[in-house]
Order: sequence, then C-alpha cells, then structure tokens
Amino acid sequence: MSRFSKGLKVAWGTIIDYSFIVPTVLFIIAFMIYPVLYNIWLSMTDLNVMNFRIGGSWVGLANYKQLLSDDIFKAAFVNTLVFVFACIFFQFTIGFALAVLFNNRFPGSNIMRATLMISWMLPKVVAGTLFRWILSGDFGILNQFLRGAGLISQNILWLSSSQLALWGIIIANVWIGIPFNMIILLGGLQTLSEELFEAAKIDGAGPWQVFVKITLPLLRPTIMILLILGFIYTSKVFDLVHVMTQGGPLNSTQLLPYYSYVQSFQFFNFGKGAAISGVIFVFLIVLSGLYLRETQKEDIMG
Repeated sequence: MSRFSKGLKVAWGTIIDYSFIVPTVLFIIAFMIYPVLYNIWLSMTDLNVMNFRIGGSWVGLANYKQLLSDDIFKAAFVNTLVFVFACIFFQFTIGFALAVLFNNRFPGSNIMRATLMISWMLPKVVAGTLFRWILSGDFGILNQFLRGAGLISQNILWLSSSQLALWGIIIANVWIGIPFNMIILLGGLQTLSEELFEAAKIDGAGPWQVFVKITLPLLRPTIMILLILGFIYTSKVFDLVHVMTQGGPLNSTQLLPYYSYVQSFQFFNFGKGAAISGVIFVFLIVLSGLYLRETQKEDIMG
C-alpha cells in the first residue's frame, strides 16, 4: 500500500471518528451556547414590546446600571441570598441526620427511606400547590394543628405576611431537597471503610470524636460537591414562587429568577429581564467552576 493510500485511510478514519461527536457538538451549540450568547446580547439592548419588530437598539451596560438603582432588584437579590443559604443549611443538616440514621440497618428502614423520596419525586408545581394549601391562612392544616395544640389563638397568614411568606417557600423547598441530600450523603457514608471506625473505637474515641475526626474529613469531597450542586439548584427556583406567592406580598418573596420572568413576560421589558438572567448566569458560572474543580480533586484523590 502506497504512502498516499495509507494517509487517505488514516484521514478517512479520523473523519469517521469525529462524525460521532458532530450531533453532540451541534446540540451544545444550538441549545446551550446560542441561548447564552443571545441572552448576553439581549441584555445589552432596550428590546421591549414596543420595538420588538425592529429588534430594539444597543444600550450597552445601561440595563445592568439600571439594576443597581432598582429597589425591587435589590430586594430580590437579598431574598435570593436568604432563600439559598437557609434552604442549603436546613436541607444539608436534616439530610445528613437522616443519612446517618439510615446508614444503620433497622426494621422498616427501606420503607421509610423510600417514603421520604416521595417529596423529591413530586413535581415542584405539585409540591408548591400542596404547601399553599397547608400554609393557607384560612383553612390550612398547619393553622388547624397549631390551634388544636393550643399554640395559637388565631390563624396565622403564612403566605400573606411579608415577614413570613419567604419562610413558607423556604419550608417547601427544604421539604423537596432533603431526600436528595440524604441519598448523596448516605452513598458517601456507605463507601467509608468500617475498619477505620472499629480502630477508632478500640483507641477509645467517642461517637462525636469519630464523627468530627473521621467521618467529616472523609466525606469532605462529597459534602463540597453536594453543597455546590445545592447552591446551583436552589438559586434557580422559580416554580415554587410562581405557584405559592407570585413574588408577593410587597415583593417579600421576589427572587431573581422570578423577577427576570416578571420583567420579560409581564412587563415585556426583555432587555432588563435578560440583564437579571445575566446576573444569575454569572453567579452560576462561578459555582459551576467550583463544582468542576471539586470533582477533579475527587478524581485525583480517587
């Protein structure tokens, strides 16, 4: 076989190899890269319902500067931070406690664990509707329970109070996210060697010392990845707000994803809505970078 024929054969094989990744590359470009680039471009225009046909005009960073003086955006930003950190804290701590519980075999543990997964499997719209009924100020079961226990004398308007409404959504999202944290942490606990714990007990270490000195350090990669994923998922919550409060009352439950929706599809201020999405995108890119770094560390350690 001549050198030309060998080169042609190698080139043809290379073309065939790359042809297998073409559909994936096209998918990424069409459904990931293009939407992000279009959103960045849109956030730098004044596109709205009045100039939609002509595509709006270029305004640069004006939309982002406007956000700095927007009181509702500031409130939404603070609400998002409170929402994300509160949800992550309670999801992680309760999920960790349940993971430690189910790491020990006892009668009915499999049934209980499967039952807890229901909240994670339910669509968020269904979960939001469920908690809207539970937290209803007029006929909610939570008020009925508290009054029956003698803890309150009159109904509490959980979702109509600007001081309590955000916490109502936090409770709903915590209920949804606990099983995810439990399963990930339980998987991490089950990979730990029993020999380490037995050796620690022989050396006289108590349960708390074993947990702090052995369990937590060994679970650090799993915990870091879980927390970063939790931040990413929680900072994108939209459906619970839409179903339960629609950002009210008095913007007390206004989160950045929902405020972006309001600007884009209720006020038809597409440029400003895209700018809010751009802020969320930057935040998520940073978290995604941290996630990738932690996964690489775990692969190297593994």
